[in-house]
Amino acid sequence: MGRLPVVADFPSNAILAIVPPPGNDPPTNILILLHGLGDKHASFTKLGQQLNLPETACIAIQGPASLMDIDGFHWGDDIIFDSTTGGIDADAGFRLSTAMLKAMIEEDLVAKCGYRTREVVIFGLGQGGMAGLNVAAALHQSAKFPSEAELGGVISIGAGLPAEAPAALVNKCKTPILVCGGSRDSAVSPATEEKLKHIFEFAEVKRYRRPGDTMPRDRDEMMPIMQFFARRLRSTKGVPAGSVEIG
Repeated sequence: MGRLPVVADFPSNAILAIVPPPGNDPPTNILILLHGLGDKHASFTKLGQQLNLPETACIAIQGPASLMDIDGFHWGDDIIFDSTTGGIDADAGFRLSTAMLKAMIEEDLVAKCGYRTREVVIFGLGQGGMAGLNVAAALHQSAKFPSEAELGGVISIGAGLPAEAPAALVNKCKTPILVCGGSRDSAVSPATEEKLKHIFEFAEVKRYRRPGDTMPRDRDEMMPIMQFFARRLRSTKGVPAGSVEIG
């Protein structure tokens, strides 16, 4: 088991916040929280506190690039506008953010703090979910032995893999993933699902009963996520019943 990370364990240019496990729990697991496009890490620091997962330290990381003159950040290599919607395209290249997150896992959490990759879980919203899925695939592709690169899991809300990820892998990534999205008006299309299943050996997709890819709004939408945590987080205490509610 690793020790509780501190901000000094990470590069000086990384902006992040660490939420220790509740009570006197040991930091058996690490949950990395990645915000969505145009947000900051502060909202996901609060999420880590609300989740209140036993034996789990949460690390909310801020995207490395600022979003023009908007007071927010993103995970892409560039800012690309979608000609169809006029908005910003979330799939803007992930070379820099993947390298950053991969190094934070391998060099900081594993080498410095003593964790195994299996004890690290990633949760991301939108573009943050895309970044999380991409780093899981990148860890798998660069590993000499697949077992050395298996994460505890990746949960992505409203996003699949970026276009730069391979279309398929002969030896699939063993990191289990859960992707949640709306019943319609969702970025998680049938093609997105198909690509995920060609890259990850254990890929689960859950749909809300409503349209859109926002964060879960009630117990029913949050339940698959908490069940995923219960299966993948190494804890002898289980998941507190009250923690399925998010304000």
